[in-house]
Amino acid sequence: LATVLCTGSSVLSVLQDLPSPPWPCRSKMEKHLQCISVLQWVISFLALGLSATVLLIYMFCTDCWLIAAMYTAWLIFDWNTPKQGGRRSSWVRNWTVWTYFRDYFPVRLIKTHDLLPSRNYIFGYHPHGIFCFGAFCNFGTEATSFSKKFPGIKPSLATLAGNFRFPVLRDYLMSGGICPVNKNSIDYLLTCNGTGNAVVIVVGGAAESLECAPGKNSVTLSRRKGFVRLALEKGSDLVPVYSFGENDAYQQIIFEEGSWWRLVQRKMQKIVGFAPCLFHGCSFFSAETWGIVPYCKPITTVVGEPITVPKVEEPTPDVVDQYHAMYIQSLQCLFDKYKTHFGLKESDVLEIL
Repeated sequence: LATVLCTGSSVLSVLQDLPSPPWPCRSKMEKHLQCISVLQWVISFLALGLSATVLLIYMFCTDCWLIAAMYTAWLIFDWNTPKQGGRRSSWVRNWTVWTYFRDYFPVRLIKTHDLLPSRNYIFGYHPHGIFCFGAFCNFGTEATSFSKKFPGIKPSLATLAGNFRFPVLRDYLMSGGICPVNKNSIDYLLTCNGTGNAVVIVVGGAAESLECAPGKNSVTLSRRKGFVRLALEKGSDLVPVYSFGENDAYQQIIFEEGSWWRLVQRKMQKIVGFAPCLFHGCSFFSAETWGIVPYCKPITTVVGEPITVPKVEEPTPDVVDQYHAMYIQSLQCLFDKYKTHFGLKESDVLEIL
């Protein structure tokens, strides 16, 4: 027995002297999780819809055809759901993965004024950037506690209607409260869904994404008046929203107007609704090499003061122009008031294109 105890003590002593395994530190692990959370969203947005479509077609050629047929039947039955308020999930909006997404940049949401739950709102989000990271994190998830900062207000981020034609991707988007940016969908949210709704429209759209670059503060807005007309028709208040740092997430090659590639971008924009941009971020393993992971640049989204809009069923062009001018002025004031708080100079100006 003494020999066994002695041997056991010797083994324990040897084990204690062994070097500890090289576990990664907590901060490094968290950074990797943050990077993965952002990367999964980028890949999902770029490839999930097409991949799910190809897989669905392939399944029809295998023994799993019955599953594919059942899902296709469900897809047909559920086709109009995105245009009728969607199918948001509080569980998905509160996933822990979104807190890692938020902390990667990091993304912050700044409230400047209270919003009344008895009103409906149209948020004009600027600028578009490449992937609208600020818009998605703040309004498509609860990572920045939107519902706590604006109690009684339910945000619905509007994106390309074409995204809702892809299997799986449509359900993923709807779970975050994301809806198609078309008249039927927005009409439903502002007229058939009670009050306390906030439809978030990225006003500049694909055209604005072609102009985004780090340090550039420009928005495509001078001719974008449809959202103002819609606000007047529904009697919904307009709220300017500006995200400082949205354009800093990626580097982009901006082609000159009239060049061959710019013509291709414009043509694609008209056909499919979005423009193919040549951009790059960093790689998963190093910030010094190129990849599709965005750069870690702070994104701060400031929600401005609401502009009270009366209900005018058939607004005249003069009335639309009046409220459009009020909106531009409010957005410029918002930018000028907060620009020095978030890394810009006093001399920086907001360019309205």
